[in-house]
Amino acid sequence: MSHLEKKHIAVLGAGPAGLMAAWELVEAGYQVTILDRDDHVGGMCATQTFKGEHGEYRFDFGGHRFITKNPKLLSFVDELMGDDLLFAQRKSVIRYRGRIYQYPLALVDLIKNAPLPLLVGGAIDLGKQLFKPKPQDQSSVSFAQWIESRFGTTLYKNFFEGYTAKLWGIDPATLSGDWASQRISLMDLKDVARRLLPGRRSSVRTYARQYRYPKLGFGQLYTRLAEELEKKGVEIVLNSDVCGVKVNSDNHIEAIEYQHDGEVKTLACDQVISTLPLSLMCKLTGFDSELTFRSLRFLNMPMEVENVSDNTWQYLSDPEILGTRLQEPKRRSSFMSPEGRTSVMIEIPCDKGDDVWNMQGDQLQQRVLKDLETLGVDPKHATKEYFTSYTEHAYPLMDMTYQAKREKAITHLSQFDNLIMTGRQGTFRYIFTDTAMEMGMMAAESIIDGVDRRREIFDFRNEKTVIEVQSVA
Repeated sequence: MSHLEKKHIAVLGAGPAGLMAAWELVEAGYQVTILDRDDHVGGMCATQTFKGEHGEYRFDFGGHRFITKNPKLLSFVDELMGDDLLFAQRKSVIRYRGRIYQYPLALVDLIKNAPLPLLVGGAIDLGKQLFKPKPQDQSSVSFAQWIESRFGTTLYKNFFEGYTAKLWGIDPATLSGDWASQRISLMDLKDVARRLLPGRRSSVRTYARQYRYPKLGFGQLYTRLAEELEKKGVEIVLNSDVCGVKVNSDNHIEAIEYQHDGEVKTLACDQVISTLPLSLMCKLTGFDSELTFRSLRFLNMPMEVENVSDNTWQYLSDPEILGTRLQEPKRRSSFMSPEGRTSVMIEIPCDKGDDVWNMQGDQLQQRVLKDLETLGVDPKHATKEYFTSYTEHAYPLMDMTYQAKREKAITHLSQFDNLIMTGRQGTFRYIFTDTAMEMGMMAAESIIDGVDRRREIFDFRNEKTVIEVQSVA
């Protein structure tokens, strides 16, 4: 192994993909250094702890849970976490115009809860659909076209249009249909109707209800993994913002420059695995990809009650409500808040530097409390405590032009023979945690095996099917 130990791999980003790449590499005998701009590992899968008046509250960056189709990855996580890995059940609803609907949409529930005009419109749309061939997935269709062709105009206007515009900050007619094809569990209205026929089994794939979740928040999985990596000799340098890439005349990356403790430092390396945003890596190597990300801001609040609801999360479809999801962390693990109390986390889409991003915390809290009141959550249950956090590169913005831009970015970066891009931000893909971890493993394996798998990583799990189904978890 001595020849390998001399080979130094720089891993940029300590999220799920970066940490798993480091694991495979150190196991194979490579020297690994991880750089991350944050003061913690886990990236968007980290958990923050808030010390409140009544004890500790834990908040994730978003709504994570561990489900996977990969038995090897599942046993790795099971072994890593041991008794600290819990099983949780997911229950989600859509809140819209003062009514509560099951998520994913179910016909019996719709009939029971929806106002008459919505039901009449839906029935007319269903009638039209019965005489239409099932639409094919095409990369040229917009999100609006994809949904309307499957669900009809009525359901699109009521459940999808306002929520999607709020989430992305753009008209759903300019959003790529790729987003829908991996996010919507029912294939079309005919499938919804089939579920009602006696003795007919629906072919519809459904969302995973049960999932694994670490006792002390999703980030516990990655802090544990980082501890094990450091025991094996991996150096993890936090608060390190990558600011430059040194390339020789053969387009070979020789070193990474990063800011740490107020000075620019240099990390010499033989190979680079980068999970940095695709657009940022392009910029660092002199190319403007024009790719952009949608950001998120979280408002996290302890509550003076034991439970707010029995839902893991609630989708907030009304356009005038600021957030897109209301989550109650203790629904995943009872250890997320002190005994007898709960907390809420509001997920608010924004763009870095816009009004929501820059809003003072107190002002944001007052605005959110008003929204909660309209949802039936008494603002008096909120303590005055709160904290707010940000994720700049939350969602790759998949507008109708993104595929062409992404291809140009991939072509530009592929000229650097010792650079492998991986992970959610690094490949500009909306993927779940298990896929990011698998991508990290693939990046490492391509170095270990000496096989160029970069294109394979960019296209990994890109099938037009709902991502969350058929999991073994």
